[in-house]
Amino acid sequence: MPATAAPRFFVFGGGYSAAAFLRTRDPGEIAGVTTRSAEKAEALAARGWLPFLFDGTGAGEAIASALAGTTHCLVSIAPGEAGDPVLRHFADTLLRRAPALRWIGYLSTVGVYGDHDGAWVDETTPLAPISKRSRERCEAERAWDDLAARRGVPLAILRLSGIYGPGRSPFDKLRAGTARRLVKPGQVFNRIHVDDIAGALTHLASHDLGGVFNVTDDEPAPPQDVVAHAAALAGLPPPPDIDFATADLTPMARSFYGENKRVSNARLKRSGYTMLFPTYREGLGALKGL
Repeated sequence: MPATAAPRFFVFGGGYSAAAFLRTRDPGEIAGVTTRSAEKAEALAARGWLPFLFDGTGAGEAIASALAGTTHCLVSIAPGEAGDPVLRHFADTLLRRAPALRWIGYLSTVGVYGDHDGAWVDETTPLAPISKRSRERCEAERAWDDLAARRGVPLAILRLSGIYGPGRSPFDKLRAGTARRLVKPGQVFNRIHVDDIAGALTHLASHDLGGVFNVTDDEPAPPQDVVAHAAALAGLPPPPDIDFATADLTPMARSFYGENKRVSNARLKRSGYTMLFPTYREGLGALKGL
């Protein structure tokens, strides 16, 4: 198939981020989307997207058939102890039975960098994952890089910061009464609006660009400042400060605060992408009232 052929996207994992990207595409460009449940498959079909059930435990011939005509493959499924489920079941298909394939996108996380005590990191920073889930991501990145090299197609690895957007923002927690202003001195996080994930994917896929890209905003900020800004926009009193050291947190929630870094998005910008929401201020402003 010539490189100028119309794109056909197959998406492994039709969750929050991938769905935001799919909504920007014509349904006729979607070769298929996987999900784990029949209920979610019905929701995908209602949007005009062809759903496939895939829970990571077995390969389906119908998916392999759809991949045969796929030009762009997006992977938005987390790996586990047994490795990446897509590679486990479809590596051979992607290598030998997907003649039209010309680009692979893989959604990863900035967690692969580990903790840098608030210092800046970029795509050249050595990986130093702390959590088990981040170590699994590193392994999956390497495995996808190997497959793409063997297949001879560009692989774009998008390392995502904390994702927010409609239905997943401080406004939702403020309305539900569950918002908290955890204060840990010196702690900052980067964030990314889900529409910028979709925008970055569109940019990279439309140019068949490969490489590693931090998909993150311009301004790492203390989490309590973000909650306070959302409260001010909503005309609500900010939640009281809570000392992180004595806060009642789940082990997973506490583990997020064990990684403190500022993540640069300069490489993504140099590739030609312009952020829709450069900081949490623009992002929250667009979400106000939703």
